[in-house]
Amino acid sequence: MPRQPRYFIPGLPQHVIQRGVDRQAVFFEDSDYQLYRKSLGTAARQFDCQIHAYVLMTNHTHLLITPGSERSLPHLMQALGRTYVQRVNRQYNRTGTLWQGRYKASLVQDNAYLLSCYRYIELNPVRAGMVRLPGDYPHSSYAHNAVGKYDSLITEHARYQSLATNLESRFEAYRNLFADEFDPELLTYIRDTTNACRVMGNNRFKDQIEAMLGRSVRPAKMGRPGKRSS
Repeated sequence: MPRQPRYFIPGLPQHVIQRGVDRQAVFFEDSDYQLYRKSLGTAARQFDCQIHAYVLMTNHTHLLITPGSERSLPHLMQALGRTYVQRVNRQYNRTGTLWQGRYKASLVQDNAYLLSCYRYIELNPVRAGMVRLPGDYPHSSYAHNAVGKYDSLITEHARYQSLATNLESRFEAYRNLFADEFDPELLTYIRDTTNACRVMGNNRFKDQIEAMLGRSVRPAKMGRPGKRSS
């Protein structure tokens, strides 16, 4: 199967998923989450990436990142994978990689899709049945975005800041986004789009991305094969 293309455009957010090999654990103790966070923060500063939302699940991670250059995100993920895996392998006397192949990355339109991505990421532990509320899970950006608990990893996106000019009003507006049940069709769209490394947004946004890249970012249409000439 050919590799799914990934699109890297400076200044545009990306939803990134990285899974453990065979969906096995990549975090084993609380200290591992802290090590990953430290490694992620170092790589983000080194390679000019802004992190807006994240969740560290037992066997995979979700990141919402805006890269500063075309190579920022690939360099960050390479450095993060290398540093974290090396230290975990030393800690637990293991060998080999933790990660299942290539990470998935989807360009996200800076509109309602972006805030939906925030929710999708921070609701992951709730969907997995690990907690009842997103604020009950300690390894995500929800506490920063929803109640203002400082998280050194987070750089607030302008779309998030536009929820309100006053901080308390912003936190309340953000929490209100979580009051309604996540639309099942939207959830499936975000999941499928990210897993396929496609562009997440409306047709106008996809047209703009295609004009910037000079190639199609839409999935090829499946048609009936043409008739063979006799």
